[in-house]
Amino acid sequence: MFVDSTLLTLSAGKGGNGVIAWRREKYIPKGGPTGGDGGHGGSIVIRADRQTLSLQDYRNKRIICAKNGDAGSYNLMQGRTGPNLIIKVPCGTLVKDRNTGEVLFDLTEDRQEIIICRGGKGGKGNHHFKSPTHQAPHFCTEGTAGETKEIELELKLIADVGFVGMPNAGKSTLLSNLTYARVKIGAYPFTTLFPNLGYAKSKSQTRLLLADIPGIIENAHKNKGLGYAFLRHIERTSILIFVVDISGFEQRDPIEDYKVLRNELKEYNPDMLEKPFLIALNKIDMDDSRENAELFRKAVDVAPECIFEISAKEEEGLSSLLEALEALSRKLAPPPVVTLDETELSSEEETEEDLVTV
Repeated sequence: MFVDSTLLTLSAGKGGNGVIAWRREKYIPKGGPTGGDGGHGGSIVIRADRQTLSLQDYRNKRIICAKNGDAGSYNLMQGRTGPNLIIKVPCGTLVKDRNTGEVLFDLTEDRQEIIICRGGKGGKGNHHFKSPTHQAPHFCTEGTAGETKEIELELKLIADVGFVGMPNAGKSTLLSNLTYARVKIGAYPFTTLFPNLGYAKSKSQTRLLLADIPGIIENAHKNKGLGYAFLRHIERTSILIFVVDISGFEQRDPIEDYKVLRNELKEYNPDMLEKPFLIALNKIDMDDSRENAELFRKAVDVAPECIFEISAKEEEGLSSLLEALEALSRKLAPPPVVTLDETELSSEEETEEDLVTV
């Protein structure tokens, strides 16, 4: 199941307590304090992973806790440090403060990571408190609590091309024939209930990731239906394809549908209309579609080379559309890479044994 948002309560591990201990050996009557320090609690790290496609692993995990550090021991032995807990999320995940809605981090690159909750520090054993005037300290300190945060994870898909269209416009059929993705297809509106991704069947070396989102209806920008959930997934796409049912089979006006789609994007985020786009006039194989296509070309102010007459079902005109997408993709400058400052997880070198993955 595709999950693109979830609420989590995260708690880093508590630091282990220091201990009170004494050196007890034969012939050493005044051994002195040897209580060891507690280990640090485990931190919680959120890492972007390109192999992770959705947030479904956290659908039923509302509270995630890292392990505590162990208490110290005698002979100055320090307690074991709690392992850091790794939460893997898809690239394009926003980490928000659950209470204020503030965006804390935006993870866009593979293996980009942030420490969201730091583990508590270990307590000090009684050997820390010995002095010439206090040679037998009978006290130690407790470990500190780890950080706790309530966050929201929100996924915005990162794709090269995003399909925009009304329900039942044929977007899923188009995606299935342009890519190797296997998606649900049906002759009724809202067959697609969550976004689908697939790489284009390109004969060149161009790798295009295509995203099909569920159909957009009028007033989607006001969150009518599941507007926000759908529209946010095309915010990060480089190219848009407006898929328009040109047949008018369902008593819809293709020109009006196109205007509604553009208006919904404008009302949701005006910057989306600045993206390069193509128009796919789908179902051209049906009756009256050719005449409707001519009327459409005359009514909209779009360059003729940006409008393609296709039939996703019959796979007509798809090669021309794909070639245009590849050419447009090569013209676009690569997006800037957004990285966070690298932060060390601990003062010690991290090993694979120090990590736990959710």
